[in-house]
Amino acid sequence: MSVSADSIKKLLSSENLGDRLRAVNQIRELEPQIGLELVQIAIGDKSARVRYSAVSQMDTLGTQDLPLSLKILRDLLHDPEADVQSAAADCLGALKLHDAFEDLEQLYQETPEWLVQFSIIATLGELGDPRGFELLTQALASDNGLIQTAAISSFGELGDPQAVPLLVPYSTNPDWQVRYRVVQALTRLNSDDAKSILATLVNDEVEAIANEAKKSLQLA
Repeated sequence: MSVSADSIKKLLSSENLGDRLRAVNQIRELEPQIGLELVQIAIGDKSARVRYSAVSQMDTLGTQDLPLSLKILRDLLHDPEADVQSAAADCLGALKLHDAFEDLEQLYQETPEWLVQFSIIATLGELGDPRGFELLTQALASDNGLIQTAAISSFGELGDPQAVPLLVPYSTNPDWQVRYRVVQALTRLNSDDAKSILATLVNDEVEAIANEAKKSLQLA
């Protein structure tokens, strides 16, 4: 059976959760403009699974109408489900919707959900808004290791060399994955101070970190 806008609309109105989830997946087969129209129906679904599946497509469909996408994703930051909020934050970064920065900042301060905070910090790097520096600094001091690691990566993506002194203490972190993220971030920052820290990491006991630091210095 061929997929069409009408067949997907019919599935989206079904009482069967499986039908509605299948419909959201089938939206990918349609033209993006039509997909954006249909995904809005799914975003209003009573099931968090359907809403999550739908909002996860907004990073691609949303390019069809950025002002509309901004409104939709801003609203979804207040969804009752943390997974949906997180997916909305991810898409705001992917679409470079800078007007949502203050919404993301406020949600980070207010939410009790670490997953939502993690997504916000991760998306700040992709968003590339210099206003994110202060919030990333705050996240770096989090007692949640995953949020710390996301902040390190986002500092690298943000590209502000003022982050280098903040990252120095993490270059000797006992968790090798944290040190590896520091190397990646310092490579992006590419300042003299960053190269100085990378020069110490070429001797790291973990081969992957040492090799990454060496490669970074060779490319500099």
